[in-house]
Amino acid sequence: MPNTPKTHQPDGFVNALGLMSGTSLDGVDAALIRTDGTDIAAHGPSFTLPYTANLRQRLRTLLDRAPDLGADDADLKAAEHALTVVHVQAVQRLRHMAPDMPVDLVGFHGQTILHRPGRTWQIGDAAYLSAQTNLPVIHDFRSADVAAGGEGAPLVPLYHAALLRNAPAPVAVLNIGGVANLSLIPSHDPIVACDTGPGNALLDDWAAQHTGIPYDKDGQLALGGKVAHNILEHLLAHPFFRKPAPKSLDRLSFHNALTCLEGLNAADGAATLVAFTAQTIARTPLPEQPRTWFVCGGGRHNPALMAALAQALPGTVYPAEQCGWKGDALEAECFGFLAVRSLNGLPLSLPTTTGVASPQTGGRLTCMGITPWGRRL
Repeated sequence: MPNTPKTHQPDGFVNALGLMSGTSLDGVDAALIRTDGTDIAAHGPSFTLPYTANLRQRLRTLLDRAPDLGADDADLKAAEHALTVVHVQAVQRLRHMAPDMPVDLVGFHGQTILHRPGRTWQIGDAAYLSAQTNLPVIHDFRSADVAAGGEGAPLVPLYHAALLRNAPAPVAVLNIGGVANLSLIPSHDPIVACDTGPGNALLDDWAAQHTGIPYDKDGQLALGGKVAHNILEHLLAHPFFRKPAPKSLDRLSFHNALTCLEGLNAADGAATLVAFTAQTIARTPLPEQPRTWFVCGGGRHNPALMAALAQALPGTVYPAEQCGWKGDALEAECFGFLAVRSLNGLPLSLPTTTGVASPQTGGRLTCMGITPWGRRL
């Protein structure tokens, strides 16, 4: 028999488990929140289940091949199943961590392998995830926005706005994963959001090429180098960085920037890439400059990048923990939040966050034999 959730109440608050596997390709973030899709009543536990080195490499190879891949490609299907198994494990482990917060609903982002204007592609088997966990799953969060003319990204701004509802504006949340994106809560106007440029992706690939480690551990590589300012200004001349929000990127949109670093040593290349990320954020055209920035995502663990942000950005830069948030869990929490919004028919994106013509709902429900709250299909 399917599990019947025990915590759904008429007030609409449910326990949603969000899953996010970002463009850094480091693993699955899983987090529990209690929400009605508008307010957050409680933050539950969270953790990250890393991908194996083998799976990470398989997924990284798919990124290079994605423009030419068919949906039935054997390597794609095998990698999709392998990453879904990791997501199943993440759900089950988090359920054991929170026996007093039974899960009602899963928000499953999947793994992005391609994102460009007019197309966004996330892989992951929602039906398998639902069947293995006996839980309803909301997935496919981005395609409805793209079909309606939006960029399909970023989708985190409405969650950031919910978290910052009582914060003094203007304030921004800066998420640095493989790609960096920001959400600006202005003094008076609607929330504004966009991808700003590369986050960790280029630095990760550079570090892997030069050290064999798939990221710049503790920022030591970048901290030991000097910025090549002539190369930096060449990279910053790309027209994307002068384009106002909303706008979005693929992880590999600026991958050819690595060829511009040829001839630099490992440390100087890393320092230049850190400066590139910081400056693309600082130069993003915004209607109002934030007085405060809260940084989440893996990038906040890099002291070289945090120092560069503090120097480049107007206002004060804090890690997300300054607000009492869990900086590694925010995106996973977001997809739990968006799953409940999807279920309730609330917008996931706005004209000022993705460029869609009007507020857009999204997400699809997959539940193997049950609907949310245990009702039979």
